[in-house]
Amino acid sequence: MAMTSRERLQTTLNHQQPDRVAVDFGATPVTGIHVSVVHQLRQHLLGDKNWRVKVIEPYQMLGEVDDALRAALGIDVVGATPRKSLFATEAKDWKPFTGFDGTPCLVPGNFNITPAPDGGWHIYPEGDMSVPPSGHMPKGGYFFDSIIRQEPVDDAKLNPADNLEEFGPLGAEDLAYFRQKKQWFEDRRQFGGMLVVPGAAFGDIALVPAPFLKRPKGIRDIEEWYISTAIRRDYVRAVFEKQCEIALANIETLIGLFGDTVQAAMITGTDFGTQRGPFISCNDYCDLFMPFHKRVNELIHRKSRWKTFIHSCGSVYALIPDFIKAGFDILNPVQCSAAEMEAGRLKREFGKDVVFWGGGVDTQHTLPFGKPEEIYREVRQRIDIFNKDGGFVFDAIHNVQGPTPTENVLAMFNAIADSGK
Repeated sequence: MAMTSRERLQTTLNHQQPDRVAVDFGATPVTGIHVSVVHQLRQHLLGDKNWRVKVIEPYQMLGEVDDALRAALGIDVVGATPRKSLFATEAKDWKPFTGFDGTPCLVPGNFNITPAPDGGWHIYPEGDMSVPPSGHMPKGGYFFDSIIRQEPVDDAKLNPADNLEEFGPLGAEDLAYFRQKKQWFEDRRQFGGMLVVPGAAFGDIALVPAPFLKRPKGIRDIEEWYISTAIRRDYVRAVFEKQCEIALANIETLIGLFGDTVQAAMITGTDFGTQRGPFISCNDYCDLFMPFHKRVNELIHRKSRWKTFIHSCGSVYALIPDFIKAGFDILNPVQCSAAEMEAGRLKREFGKDVVFWGGGVDTQHTLPFGKPEEIYREVRQRIDIFNKDGGFVFDAIHNVQGPTPTENVLAMFNAIADSGK
C-alpha cells in the first residue's frame, strides 16, 4: 500500500526503504524555490492567471509552495520558519510586487524598498526607511545581498554582548506565532513536518551581518568574522556560549509546544565548505563548533524524537564524521558538484549514519543550463544511488534559482515521479 507523506518521511529518517523517494521543496529556507520559478510552475500546472505567489523569504526571494502546488508536484514535507525573515519582515499584510523579470508576486507589508544608485533596490530592516538599508538587489537581480554596516573594530572595546543582540527568549508574539504554526501542521498531519529552530545557527554567515537589525553592533563584516574565528576565538566562543544557553531554553519550549507534530528540526545553516574543500580544519570545527552542536543535538534527542538537520554548502566530506559525532542526523544540501562529494562515495561511507537531504540535481550547472533529458537522467541516477535502503529526501542542491527554465524544473519532477513507478 502507498504510504502517506508523513509515513514516507518517517521511514526515510529511520533508514528504511520507503515506497518511493520522499520529496521536499519549500520546507526550509535552504530547500526552496525562487518566486519566479514557483510562479511559472503554478501557471503551467494550475493555470490560475490571477494568482500571485507569496515571497516567504525576501532575502533569497523564495516563493511559497502552497497546498495546491504541493499536491500537484507530489511534495511530502511542510515546514515552519521563525516569525521574522532575514529582513525582519513578517508574513502578513501582503501587498503586490513585481520583480525585475516581470514576475508578479506578493510581499509582506513591511517589505519596503527604495531605488539604489545602480538602478537596483535597497531594502530596510523591519521596513524602517529612517535607518540605513540592510540589503541590496542589483538591477536585473533575483535576490538581495546584505549591506555591511559595521563600524571599525576596536579590539579594546569589543563586547560579546554586541553580537548577541538578536538572541533572546521567545517572546509572547513568537509563542503565539508558533502556536498558530502547530495548528497549521496539525491541519496537514498527512505530510512530513520540519521545524526551523531559531537561534541555534552558530556563526551562520548569512546572519552575521544582521540584516534584520536597524543598527547592528559587534563584528558584522563577513571577512572580519571569519578572521575572528582564528584570531579572536575567545570572543567568538563567548558569543556562542551565551547564544547556546538561550537556544537550549527556547528549544525546550518548542519541544514542549510541538511534540511529535514535527519529525525533524533544522538547527544550523553555517557553511563549512568551499567548492574545493573545507575552509575550516576538522580540529578547529571540533574545538569551536562541535561542543555547541553536541549540546543542542543531545537536548533534542533526549527530549524528543526529532531528527536534527545541518545545512553546510561545499566540500564537507572530511567533516561529515565530525557532524555525525556532533549528533546530526541529516546533512543538506549534499553538494555533489564540490570536491570529494561524489554521490556513490557519500552513500557507501555515510549512508547508514546520516540522511542525505538534497543532492538530487546540480543547481550550479545541470538544472539551470542543461537540457531536460540531461536533468531527467541526473535525477534518476541520484535517486537510484541515494534512495537505496532509505535515508534520502529528494531536494535540489540548495534552492532552485531564478530564472531556471520551467521545462527543466518539470523534467526534474517528471523524473522523481517516474522513479516511483
